[in-house]
Amino acid sequence: MVAGELKINEIFFSIQGESTWAGMACIFVRLSGCPLRCKYCDTSYAFNEGSVLSLDQVIEAVATHDATLVEITGGEPLIQPSVHPLMEQLCDRGYTVLLETSGERDIEVCDRRVIKIVDIKTPCSGAADSFLESNFKALLPHDELKFVITNKEDFDWAVEVVTDNALHEKVKAIHLSPVMRQERNTHIDGCEQLDPETLAGWILESSLPFRLQFQLHKFIWSPTLRGV
Repeated sequence: MVAGELKINEIFFSIQGESTWAGMACIFVRLSGCPLRCKYCDTSYAFNEGSVLSLDQVIEAVATHDATLVEITGGEPLIQPSVHPLMEQLCDRGYTVLLETSGERDIEVCDRRVIKIVDIKTPCSGAADSFLESNFKALLPHDELKFVITNKEDFDWAVEVVTDNALHEKVKAIHLSPVMRQERNTHIDGCEQLDPETLAGWILESSLPFRLQFQLHKFIWSPTLRGV
């Protein structure tokens, strides 16, 4: 690829299923490629599949949908440098732009208008050492954090990360999500299966402003259906 091009896995119009923007109509731009291999990944099809498009082609595809909320996701979208001019141009056109990222790449370079949804990987993901710690300082008050929790180890680890870095004082919201039911039917390399009510109990006991979060789109449509 050359400058001004992106490898795109899919562009689709759906209901936002996560974050404080859940329930809103949203245009999703899913970029191809990811350096991580999380054990419970539900978008592994985005690792390699995709077509190369120019920035103009991506923006034209976004403009065909009647919504002003856009999420840039992956994969890990920040591995493609041209994602930055894409986000800037979308912001310039009046879109509210969400970026879903693992925090494995530098978020300081993102346009400050972009709302970053940072999915910090927990121990049972198999990628807990992937987060770039300098990104803690790059978080803005409108940004949000997400931790996918599979067991008490993950939960306690998330509590430690949040309290040690005072993250609850820096961002708009911190979401804790149990691995979805259809994914918990499969054993995840020694990680315990976690029921949502158990996670809810831990949140209530923590005295931290966590939000229990489910992937709304997986309750509306089939969990294995793409483009939703």
